[in-house]
This record gives sequence, C-alpha cells and structure tokens, in this order.
Amino acid sequence: MPEPPHPPERRRRVAVLVLEGAKPLDVGIPAQVFTTRPSMPYEVRACAAAPGLVTGGDGLSYHLDHGLEALAWADVVFLPGYRHPDRDDPPPAVVDALLAAHDRGARLAAISTGAFALAATGLLDGRRATTHWHYTRALAAKHPSVRVDENVLFVDEGNVLTSAGAASGIDLCLHVLRGDLGVAASNHAARRLVAAPYRSGGQAQYVPRSVPEPLGERFAATREWVLHHLTEDLALEDLARHAAVSPRTFSRRFADDTGYTPMAWVLRVRVDVARELLERSERSIEQVAADVGLGTGANLRAHFRRILGTTPSEYRRTFARGE
Repeated sequence: MPEPPHPPERRRRVAVLVLEGAKPLDVGIPAQVFTTRPSMPYEVRACAAAPGLVTGGDGLSYHLDHGLEALAWADVVFLPGYRHPDRDDPPPAVVDALLAAHDRGARLAAISTGAFALAATGLLDGRRATTHWHYTRALAAKHPSVRVDENVLFVDEGNVLTSAGAASGIDLCLHVLRGDLGVAASNHAARRLVAAPYRSGGQAQYVPRSVPEPLGERFAATREWVLHHLTEDLALEDLARHAAVSPRTFSRRFADDTGYTPMAWVLRVRVDVARELLERSERSIEQVAADVGLGTGANLRAHFRRILGTTPSEYRRTFARGE
C-alpha cells in the first residue's frame, strides 16, 4: 500500500510497558499501529520493569531491551492488559515511573486490564475509565474512587486514557493517532490494519448479548451506503429503508452498534470526511461543505466549533502542516 508522505519532524515517542502476564494482542497493537514508516513519525520502544525476560500470558514470554528509563523518554506510554489484574498490583518502581512520566507531560493509555496498573497510580481517581467488561466490577471494587464506565470502548480524559478489550485498543490507538496527525493518517493506518476507521469511544462494548447477525450485516452495508450518498438530503427513513427495517428498530439497533443515533452518526461522518478534505485538498470551505452534504460554509463552521472546538480554517492550518 503506498505511503502518503508526511512532513519531516521529530518522531513522537511511544513506550509499551510490558508487565508480568502481559496479553500478546494488547502488547502488539500499539507496537503495530505506531510502527515507524514514512507515514508515521513515531518511534516505539517496548519496555519492562527491568530489561530482560518477562513471562507473559497465553504461553508467550517477552525479551525486552529497555527498562523504566523508556518511560522518561516517551511522549505516550501504553499499558497493555495483563493476567490477574484484580490480584496483582504493579511493582512500586513501575508506579513511581508512571507518575514521573505523567508529571512531565506524557500521556498514559491503558488497553484492557492495563487500566488496573494505571489506577494503581491514583491518576484515575475521580475520573471516568473503562476496562474489559469482565473486569469492570473488579476495577470498581479495587479502586472505588474511579468512575468505571462499562458501556464504552474507550475513555479519553486528556492525559490518561483507558480502553476495553483488545480490539478496542485499536480504536484507542487510532483515536490517539487521529489527534496527533489528523483523520487522513488515522484512516490510512486503519486501512493498513484492515480495521474500522472510526468507532466512537461511546460505542457499547461487545458484552454477551443476542444480536441478530443478519441485522448487523445490513447495518454495516447501510453505513457504507451513507458514505457514498453524503451529498444527498439523508433522513432517518432513508437509512431505515436501506436497512429494510422500521425507523424505530433502526434507531435502537444503530445506537447499540455505533454509540450514536443514526443522524448524529451521519453528521459525525460528514465532519470527518470534511476533515480529510481540508487536510488533503485545497478546496474552499464552501466547496468542502457542499461535498459532504452540510450545505454552506456557515454550517460547516458551526459543526466544527461544536464537535471539534475549532474552525475549519484553523484545522486546515494545523493538519495540513502535519502538526
């Protein structure tokens, strides 16, 4: 797959902290997403409490070249999930290193049960957080000051972030990437991973429940259909008709699938496509607004301000330079 060029700049530094019992998917996701390549100005270092061999989960072990000094080097630290998080606390030296990294401005991002290690620092006290649905009650019991939300894929509290099971670690990494480099880079990484380019952090976790599979497949087709009809005057009835269900059923099931009402999702898609056009083209604000079905530049500006807290022009100035 061709790599879109990215302006040269200092590489952003990503540390992946591997604790005893680390889960292999959780370790591999940030290492894979942020792997160094022309389109990705990142450098990744996997590390442990001390260099050497770490026994992981699922029959795997890891030989790490870096110790906790990598946390003093990193701009963002990922904490993969690990076995028995409700029983085993991270070593005090790890907690101290995480606090020191946070104090100097690094972001700390937990995948799955890595939230327990992050909670052990006290940095999640009074904040929203999530973890794998199987462990949400245990996290709340072990750290009662944390506002545990079991119904989301990830939570961004600024400099501390948490996510649910392993697959939502991809969503969290793409969310971080989208904030760093913009939508185009995030979408490119998603295509390389063959992953969904955007799932809301507010989307429900895949907890055990009975959801008719054909209905889910129809909704995926409808979401794809929307992407090719953004310039049209879309209404709830149009989406429900495409999905071959009633508007009431469509609204309820769509919110379960995506974390958004159907029309709120359409608006977010229009804004995201506008973001990519602003990053990758020289089309005027009015043209971009028309291209994504928002009608006028004034509408585009209003939605950018409400959803992103910025203007289209400022967004273009920021991400067209790759900042």
